[in-house]
Amino acid sequence: MNIAIVGASGAVGQELLRVLDQTGFPVTSLRLFGSSRSAGRSYTFRGNSYTVEELTHDPDLFRGVDIAFTSAGASTSREFADTITAHGTLMIDNSSAFRMDADVPLVVPEVNGDDAFNAPRRIIGNPNCTTIQMVVALKPINDISPITRVHVATYQAASGAGQAAMDELAMQYEQITRGEKPTVEKFSAQLAYNVIPHIDVFTDNGYTKEEMKMFNETRKIMHAPHLSVSAMCVRVPVMRAHSEAIWVETEQPVSLDAARRAFSNAEGVVLMDDPANKVYPMPLELAHHDPVYVGRLRKDLANPNGLTFWTVSDQIKKGAALNAVQIAEYLLKVGNIK
Repeated sequence: MNIAIVGASGAVGQELLRVLDQTGFPVTSLRLFGSSRSAGRSYTFRGNSYTVEELTHDPDLFRGVDIAFTSAGASTSREFADTITAHGTLMIDNSSAFRMDADVPLVVPEVNGDDAFNAPRRIIGNPNCTTIQMVVALKPINDISPITRVHVATYQAASGAGQAAMDELAMQYEQITRGEKPTVEKFSAQLAYNVIPHIDVFTDNGYTKEEMKMFNETRKIMHAPHLSVSAMCVRVPVMRAHSEAIWVETEQPVSLDAARRAFSNAEGVVLMDDPANKVYPMPLELAHHDPVYVGRLRKDLANPNGLTFWTVSDQIKKGAALNAVQIAEYLLKVGNIK
C-alpha cells in the first residue's frame, strides 16, 4: 500500500510510524507531510530515511496514495480534505473535524468495523481517545444485554494534550523541586501534584467539549441514538495512558460471571481483575500497550441492573494511532481499499 502520514512530526504521527512497523502493515511507499516548520525533518522507517514534505494545496500532491493517516488537527483536516481525497485516497482522520458528519463513518473496528465500508467522501473518522477506550469495553456487555445508561469519569494523562504538555508536566515537577514557580501554559492550572476537572472548552450546558464528544460519539459508534451518556473528564498528573471509571445500566441484569466471560473473550480487551492480589489496571504499567485493560469489575450497589468497572488504555496507541491502523487493516481483510 502507498501510505501518507499528515502531521508526521507530532506525537500521534510518530506513533503511527511505530505502529505501522510493529503490526507489519504492508507499506510499499511512504510519504510524510507536515507544516512549513516541520518540512525538511527526517525520520527512519524500516531502515529507510524519509523527509517531511510541506503540506500544500497542490492538486496532485496525493495522487497515487492509497491511504492518508491525518493527525494535524481539525482545522488542517478540514482545509486539506479535498486535496487529500481528490484522486481517491482514503483519509483516516484522527481529528474531530468530521466525526459527527452523517456521511463520515466513525469507526472502532472491534465495535462497528463494518461502518468503514460506507465512506462516500473517502473519509473515515477516528474517534476521540476516551471514546475509543470506553466503547471497546462497553461492546461485550452490550452484546449480553443492551446498555441503556453510561456514567463515566475519566482520568486523562498529560500526553492527551500532546508532547509539549508532557514536557510541561515534567518541567513543573523539576521547578517545584527547585523551589521555583511552575510554568503553566498547556493546561488551565498547574498539573503537577494536582488534578484539573477541565479538558477542552466549556459548552453552554456546563459540560466540556471533551465530555460532549463522549456523549455524541458513543451514540454514533454504538448505533444507539437514545443511549444516555454522562461524562466527567479530568486531567491527572500521569504521563501516558488514560484511565476511566465506568458505570453501566443494562436492560436486563448481567451477572458478574457473564461479564467476566464476555470481557475475557472480547477482541481488544484484557481482563485484569484480581483485586485481592492487587491486580488491576494502572497507567504506569500499561503505557505503550495495545489493548484496553479492564478491572475492578463489580455489581453497582445503587442499581440492580448496573455494573461498574475500571479501564486503562494507552490513548496514543489504541486511542489514536493503533485504532487508525486497525481501521485500514479491517478494510484490507476484505479488499475494500481501492
